[in-house]
This record gives sequence, structure tokens and C-alpha cells, in this order.
Amino acid sequence: MTVSPLPPRSSSPGTPGAPASSPSASSPSPLSAGRWRPPRRVMRWGSLIVPVLLAVADALLVNGVTFGLELNVSLAAAAALLVRRRLPALVFLITLPGILIGYVWFAPMIALYTVALLRPNRRLLGISALLLAAAHFIPWPVSDFEPTAYRENTLTLIDACVTSVGPIALGLLVRTRGELAARIKDLTRSRRHADELIAEQVLSTERARLAREMHDVVAHQVSLISLQAGAVQISAEDAKAREGARTIRELSVRTLDELRHMVGILRAAGGDHEELTPQPRLADLPRLIELSALNVSFETDDATRRPGHPEAVERAAFRIVQEALTNVRKHAPGARVTVRVNDAESADGAARTAAKGAAPSAAEGAAQGAAEKAEETRGLRVEVRNGPPDASAVAPGLPGGGHGLVGLRERAQLLGGTLEAGPTEEGGFVVRADFPKTPRVTGTA
Repeated sequence: MTVSPLPPRSSSPGTPGAPASSPSASSPSPLSAGRWRPPRRVMRWGSLIVPVLLAVADALLVNGVTFGLELNVSLAAAAALLVRRRLPALVFLITLPGILIGYVWFAPMIALYTVALLRPNRRLLGISALLLAAAHFIPWPVSDFEPTAYRENTLTLIDACVTSVGPIALGLLVRTRGELAARIKDLTRSRRHADELIAEQVLSTERARLAREMHDVVAHQVSLISLQAGAVQISAEDAKAREGARTIRELSVRTLDELRHMVGILRAAGGDHEELTPQPRLADLPRLIELSALNVSFETDDATRRPGHPEAVERAAFRIVQEALTNVRKHAPGARVTVRVNDAESADGAARTAAKGAAPSAAEGAAQGAAEKAEETRGLRVEVRNGPPDASAVAPGLPGGGHGLVGLRERAQLLGGTLEAGPTEEGGFVVRADFPKTPRVTGTA
């Protein structure tokens, strides 16, 4: 056998670039960007099967379809590519007879590319490159080698070097790009985390600044009010004036306590810290009503006495009554006010009792609606109802931002409850809140 099989190998020097591009095309690049990507499973199986099909096609084109030693070793090299990801070095050794005896390029070059991609060891890659170059350069059988054919041997050596170096360079490039993409992803995640930390730090700084301003300005003014009220309480001769001054001073002290609590929360920057002062509960409602200086009728069952409700619910109920009484003082001076605090089950029973005197169909509808609502809440109900304002009373002209009811509704929704507010047929106003037995959150509502 002469050197006649060599011309097909050296006649197309541009061919070695083709198999090297096939693995890269089949290997998913982390940095590749496209408008549409096939599913990951399709990409994984495609990158495994397509190189094998290319190697089989190369074996059939070079050696024909007649089974023999050349075709058999070429097909064996192509089949070994199926496990190249698990055993890259062993598969590369299996493909070497394919290029030595069967004169195929794709199988050994793809195997060498996989070695460079998965096992980037310099010594291993150097030995693999020498083995592939030797298998490419030495003809089969070895007795056909002609040392004096300098030109043909030089061209074959150049092809052998390109065939061995190209897959290694491409494999290392793809691996480097993958590592770079992973590094960029880590840097992006770290940058995002750093931005979050900076935002939290800025928020903490703003909270501390706001706390200082509230303490320096508001606390100072309220302290002056308390001192002036104390002076009036001591010097006034009228008992009613002294009582009013005492109420103003007591309210100022309570306001300072509330302000200290808010300042502590702002300085804590959202952390879980112990509260500075005890927070108001349902048991504090009688004292609030007494200090309101309004004509208030307080109706309740044992809801304000038994400790069965969560602290967040009791605090929200207190704030709702407090805000509703403030609104009555602003917008309905002299009006009669009724404050009801009871369990939703009790309210449901009262609704059914009231519905018995109506028509049968109306009674059933009212009872069913009340039962459904009580079933939804199953907790505490707070209702503040006032009548029309007294025409002879003078409006105090207190400032208001118009956000009180919005804040109360958000507070109720935060705990999983509801809040309804609106005018009544008698010309008054009603605020009704229902809280569940187990609130969604139990934080500082």
C-alpha cells in the first residue's frame, strides 16, 4: 500500500477548522445571547448526538460503506464519542486508531476538544496533542513512510499540528468563556447585594435623622405645652379650668410617650428591639374615652377584659377608636358618640336577633349575610358611630391631613381584617373594623 491515501488528508487544509467548530456549535455557551433558545434538554441531547453523527458521516465518506479494518476502527471511534463527557481521556485514546488507520478527523478532534474543555491539565493536553499529531503524521502501515518526501512530509506535519492544536485552543476558549460568565454572574449578585446594603444604610441614616428632628422639634413643643398646662392647673381658680389644664397636661405626657416609642423604632432601623414604653391595649379604651372630652357611650362585652386577642389586634383597635374620636372632635363637634367593642360572634348574634322582626325573606338574607361576614372575620369588631354635629358647638379648627382613615384601613388589612367608613342616614358617620381571630402578621401594626 502506497501513500495514495495521504492526498485526501492534505488536499483540503481548511478542513481541520470544520470539526473544531462543530463541538463549539453544539456546546452551549453561557455568554451566548439570542432571541430564542431551544429547550435545555434539546440542547443537551443535541450537543451529544450531533458530533457522533458528524464522526459517522466522516467515516463513511473517507472509507466507504464496505466493512473492513479502516471502517470498523472509524465507526468505533465515532461510537466512543457518546461517553466522551464522562471519560474524556479514555475516549480520546480510543479515537486515535481512527485517525491512524481509518484516516478520519472528526472523532479524534472532537475527543481532544472535550479533553481540553473538561480536563484542562497542561501535561495531559501536551501529551494528547503529541499523540494526535503523531497519529496524523505517521501513515498506515508504517512501512509506507518515505523520509525523503520532504515537501509532502512537511505539509502533513503542518496539518497534524493544526489538527492537534486547534481543538485544544477552542476547548480552552470555551472553558474560559464559561468561567468568565460564572464570574460575571457572581459579581452581579455581589453588586446587587452591595446595593441593597447601601440602600439599607441610607434608610437607616434617614430614619436616625428623622428621629432626631422629631425629638428636637416636636418633643420640645409638646413639653412646652405640658409645662404651660401645669402652670395653668396650679394658678387657675376655676375648677373647670384646672380640670381642663390637667387633661391637657396628661395628654401631653401621653404624646411624649408615644413620640419616644416612634423615635425608638426609627432609630432601630427596622430591627427587632424591645419597645420603649408599653403600648395601648383594649383595657386602655375607658381612659382614652374619659380624656376625649366628648359625649361618648362605651358599649362592650368581655372583649376588653379577657386577654384572648393578639397584641397587634388590640393595638390596632385602640388606634381606630383614637382616630375616630379625633375625627369627631374635628368634624362633628357636640355630636353623641357610641363606641362598641365586642367579638364578631356576639355581633353576628345581635344581627340575627335584629333580623327576626323583619320580613321572613329579609330576615333570612340579613341573618345569612351577617353569618357569612362573621364566619370570615371570627375575631374582634370595633365600631365608632357618631350622630350629626351640634349646631351650637364651635368647631375647634384642628389641622388634618386627610390620611387618617387611609392609614387605619391599611393597618386593618395588614392584620387580615377590614375597615368600613361612611356617612349614616341620620347625618352622622360610622367607622367599623373587623379583625380575624388569628391575624396574618403579629408585628407592630
